[in-house]
Amino acid sequence: MAFSPEALDEALQGAPVVELLDVRKSYVEAGRTRVVLDGASGSIRAGELVVLLGRSGSGKSTLLNLIAGIDRPDSGTIRLDGHDLTRLSDDRRTCLRRDRIGFIFQFFNLVPTLTVEENLFLPLELARRSGAAERARALDLLAEVGLGDRRRQFPDRLSGGEQQRVAIARALAADPALVLADEPTGNLDLETGLEVIEILDRLTRRAGKTLLMVTHGREVMGIADRVLALEHGRLVERTPNGAARSGGA
Repeated sequence: MAFSPEALDEALQGAPVVELLDVRKSYVEAGRTRVVLDGASGSIRAGELVVLLGRSGSGKSTLLNLIAGIDRPDSGTIRLDGHDLTRLSDDRRTCLRRDRIGFIFQFFNLVPTLTVEENLFLPLELARRSGAAERARALDLLAEVGLGDRRRQFPDRLSGGEQQRVAIARALAADPALVLADEPTGNLDLETGLEVIEILDRLTRRAGKTLLMVTHGREVMGIADRVLALEHGRLVERTPNGAARSGGA
């Protein structure tokens, strides 16, 4: 059977890691309903680096929480690796999140009472994958981000950029399929932020990870495979220069 170039490309890319179909989410605040997502649809394929843009309060963090199974939509379908999150129990969503997703946050979220090494091993212990090989791999990641000699330090002895590099290594330590980064450079100066993005880009692409990154930094758009924007509760695909792209998300 012959395939068109478009069909062959689709087949090689495989099934989406993330699929959203007509997702709706609202909150009641001070007695009034605030609609955050209003029919958002889109997909992210394996190995893609996707940047998500949107004004403050547009629902970017809400969308990440829904994809991670931390929260549930009011309606619509969200699939992660083919699993319909809207049909899973809380326990099954927690296990899927633990095994398949790595998080990177704007404010690092390192445990202050744990050393760098202990922070790095924490997701391995939660996943019951803290054997010698897994720990050695985690320490290799720490060396890759340039902090192999700081493993015994506590987070408060590190700069903001160093803490975020530890957070990147921690997010990748358990070998997740999907990495969610919520404004990972938002608390850093421009130069440090660019260094962090370069590390994140290099490590995720080399390992074939899928990365969804929320950011306000336009300088990040140049490294993205695709750029999505949340506008009026829906996902719109954009070109790297910010223009709307026809065909949706």
